[in-house]
Amino acid sequence: MASLCRRLPAAGTATSTVTLFGQVRLLQPTKSASIYRIRYGYSLEHPGVVLQLRRRSWTPVVEAIGNRDALERSDFSEEDEKEMPHSLAEGNSRKDVNQAVKVVVAAAAVVATGVGNRVLYKLALVPLKQYPFFLAQISTFVYVVVYFSILYIRYRAGIVTDEMLSMPKTPFLIVGLLEALGAATGMAAGAMLSGASIPILSQTFLVWQILLSTIFLGRRYKVNQLLGCFLVAIGVIITVASGSGAGKSLQEAGIFWSLLMMTSFLFQAADTVLKEVIFMDAARKLKGGSLDLFVVNSFGSAFQALFICLLLPFLSKLWGIPFSQLPNYLKDGAACFLNLGTLSSGCDGAPLLPLLFIIVNMGFNISLLHLLKISSAVVSCLATTLSVPISIYLFTLPLPYLGVASSLPTGFLAGAIILIIGLLIYTWTSSNVSSNSSLTAPT
Repeated sequence: MASLCRRLPAAGTATSTVTLFGQVRLLQPTKSASIYRIRYGYSLEHPGVVLQLRRRSWTPVVEAIGNRDALERSDFSEEDEKEMPHSLAEGNSRKDVNQAVKVVVAAAAVVATGVGNRVLYKLALVPLKQYPFFLAQISTFVYVVVYFSILYIRYRAGIVTDEMLSMPKTPFLIVGLLEALGAATGMAAGAMLSGASIPILSQTFLVWQILLSTIFLGRRYKVNQLLGCFLVAIGVIITVASGSGAGKSLQEAGIFWSLLMMTSFLFQAADTVLKEVIFMDAARKLKGGSLDLFVVNSFGSAFQALFICLLLPFLSKLWGIPFSQLPNYLKDGAACFLNLGTLSSGCDGAPLLPLLFIIVNMGFNISLLHLLKISSAVVSCLATTLSVPISIYLFTLPLPYLGVASSLPTGFLAGAIILIIGLLIYTWTSSNVSSNSSLTAPT
């Protein structure tokens, strides 16, 4: 028995003709937007044609078989036509909910990896306390190797296409330059500022992102959204600064180094906004397709490594390492990293702790870029900010290799409450925008 089974699209041409020892012509109704899947079967022994619809069955009348045309007729009732707009609205609402869930899950991954990144960086510096510059450089070059390896695997699997790889490389070059400048200025200012003052100054990162997304992306933020971001920044400042003497340390360091640190966060904010622009442009050039995030990570990291190499004389000087002694410094750092040789004394915890930091930091960068891809730079910044008070709390626990745990700041609870209120205000505002927006994009 010869038989045929085929799935028709929900919307398309009005006629679909299939020939198998005869012809069957199916005329779709002109108003079929609410039909998502239609299945029909045709058999020489059973000339009837049965279509299974999403909500109800529809059996057309077949008037001829064999080598003659088989015609069908079918009509939707007025009740069906009235239900169509409601069905479309339900579909859009379900799509918005699914997108919001994806953003929440991605944001949770950013917070979790962000906390791990902060804690493991502190732990990694226990064996490498004399070689923090080595840790920063080895991480940069390891990322290039790993990202391009993953990119090659995804290309061979067909996930990454030639069209994605043929995207203009100039934006990636600018991304690498911004990341290198952000690292250089951050290192220079960080060497002069106290640890407690840096998280306070880092809240300018959110301010820069709002300004840059308004200028370059045309975003318009509601008053409640700006209020939410403001409360998040205030919450972090209260959490970090309470009882730490951060204000006094900022005054002692001077205005220049504080401005330089804020400039560092400007470069980082410009980097994230530019990546958002890259994803948006790629969606247009790929005709609705999505640019694989490993394309952005791989080429961005490669150009960052290139500019880091060019800035090595400047960066080594910032860390108090004469450029002529840099090869010996890197050699000693590698010995400590691998915990090998006579120079490895005092490197307890290596290579496990540094490797864990590199792995988690890589996961943090990937999850952050994924969140940026499906949401916005501001949302990714808010998720990163939430990891700050959680990390502060974890440092009050008896973690290995860190010795005596630090005490919880006096204003920790108040700052954390203000931060959470700010996040809720921003989230609530974004969830009440029009159907064309979502939790991810400010209006």
